[in-house]
Amino acid sequence: MTTLTEPTTVTTHRSSRRMWAILGLVLLADALDVIDATVTNIAAPTIAGELNGGQSLVKWLGPAYMLAMGVLLLVGGRLGDKFGQRRLFLVGMGGFTLASAVAGFSPDPTLLIAARVAQGAFGALLIPQGMAIMTKAFSRDMLGKAFGLFGPVLGLSSVGGPVLAGFIISADLFGLSWRPIFLANIVLGIVGLFLAAKILPRDDDTDRSTVVDGWGSGLLAVAMIGLLYGLIEGSTNGWSAVPVGSITVGLLFFAAFAYRQRTATHPLITPSLLKNRGFTSGMLVGLAVFPAGTGLIFVLSLFLQEGLHASARDASLGLVPLTLGLIAAGFAAMGGLVAKLGRRLVFVGLTVVLAGCGWVLALVDHAGTNLGLWALAPALFVIGVGIGLSFATIPTVALGDAKADEAGSASGSLSSIQQLASAIGSAAVTSIFFQAATSGLAHAMEVTLIVVLAVTALSLPVVGLMPRTAPSE
Repeated sequence: MTTLTEPTTVTTHRSSRRMWAILGLVLLADALDVIDATVTNIAAPTIAGELNGGQSLVKWLGPAYMLAMGVLLLVGGRLGDKFGQRRLFLVGMGGFTLASAVAGFSPDPTLLIAARVAQGAFGALLIPQGMAIMTKAFSRDMLGKAFGLFGPVLGLSSVGGPVLAGFIISADLFGLSWRPIFLANIVLGIVGLFLAAKILPRDDDTDRSTVVDGWGSGLLAVAMIGLLYGLIEGSTNGWSAVPVGSITVGLLFFAAFAYRQRTATHPLITPSLLKNRGFTSGMLVGLAVFPAGTGLIFVLSLFLQEGLHASARDASLGLVPLTLGLIAAGFAAMGGLVAKLGRRLVFVGLTVVLAGCGWVLALVDHAGTNLGLWALAPALFVIGVGIGLSFATIPTVALGDAKADEAGSASGSLSSIQQLASAIGSAAVTSIFFQAATSGLAHAMEVTLIVVLAVTALSLPVVGLMPRTAPSE
């Protein structure tokens, strides 16, 4: 009896160790994505100053990454089904590593922005594969443990990205200033590639019949690039024919994309979802809240550095209260509050955002640019709580009325919408800040806060159209 059970025990132990290793690899990939999406919040002014990129580079650094990620996220999942998750994971990790090296060594703004786009594109190939691999390879018990670790790891990454950027820039390692924030990905990427080649299961169940809507993806990409370029170019260099024409082209291509989704045999977004009032209202709320929140966080980092003259390190630490509030609220929401309160929690989150923004507005109105970081900390924590509650709750509640066979498409669509909306919103809110900065940075911060307050308040009535409850287990 003993000789029969020992091999089984050893095999089970090895299988368990392999699953933990796969989980570690997937968490590494997701952490890289979160860190690279947030590091430029702090690093942007330093990078723009050293590369002589000006306001335009500041506005492009974050949106370039999020734009490519949002456009290709749905496509990345489909490509994984078609060609295999392991293969796409390796391609995504390798491309992300190479793009990070190019970003770190970029001598001018143009190459840096191209590298950021490439990072987002390869990240979109990489990120969807991890969840698919885990779903196939993990036991139900292991899958539950894995999902429980995602929140803490990604939460720490969202804090760690800006803080790490601040300390790296202040340390000026080897005289490289901001460059190590991207160059560090080379080491992590090589480790990830080695582990992926060694431990990820082979692709034996690919479905080459899976159809990827290339036309739809292309139309969406041109639409978003047109809108983003027009917005940034117009707000930076004036509203000449070029930015106006770019925005017009973007709107026309977005209309073509919407038409394509109605008529394509295999659209990127399941058509029935767009007829679902709960999903579409959640999508509309997200299109308002995600850009406003993402843009506000970026502008706050600019205000701390440019207005309050905080160093990159001090600015990153100054934003820690906001990030801690965001993480705490996100855990509370997904830990049971969203199941109990449903769309009411979205109302609560947005109301808290309004309170926090109003608090900061009052502080800036009273003290201008003579504010201390400690004076801002409680108000920033409140903003973080509000953003955490709403960001975590909107996508979940929006799925409340989705059918079982729509859940995958709905979830992927909301993830893409969040990335794209954040890209456009970050550029838009930053543009508002710089436009108003001609009358002083305190005035610019006040105008930005008023816009965020207005957008958030206008989204509240639409929340009432969202599903009452989140999807049941």
